[in-house]
Amino acid sequence: MDVVKYSPDDLDRRIIGHLRADGRASLTKLSHALGVARGTVQNRLDRLIETGTLLGFTVRVREDYDLSAVHAVMMIEVVGKSTTQVIRKLRGLTEISALHTTNGNWDLVANIRAASLADFDRVLREVRMIDGVANSETSLLLSSV
Repeated sequence: MDVVKYSPDDLDRRIIGHLRADGRASLTKLSHALGVARGTVQNRLDRLIETGTLLGFTVRVREDYDLSAVHAVMMIEVVGKSTTQVIRKLRGLTEISALHTTNGNWDLVANIRAASLADFDRVLREVRMIDGVANSETSLLLSSV
């Protein structure tokens, strides 16, 4: 049986947009902001979660919240057809805050946020030990301008 990928409509995208700004927004607050019934918002959220469109809810913190945190970008080269396996392993590392496919010499780009240099060093080792990772290059992010 073929699974059809759910395609969010305008209301779904508006709900997602409000949740990006305030992930703790109540159903009532969302329904007022969007001009729809509370039940409509609940049904839409249920469908977005059920279809995997929304993967979960998270906390965002100020960039200067933890000044000792180490931020980096890692470019990763993957061997052959092991990209899916590598992505699955990378998603298991909590220090990887975002993961992107890309074109060019590198197959993946990972945003890394580690609590310390020791944690950062451990993450680098763990990534490089994943079967299918052929090469990587990492740049520390020193300041935002």
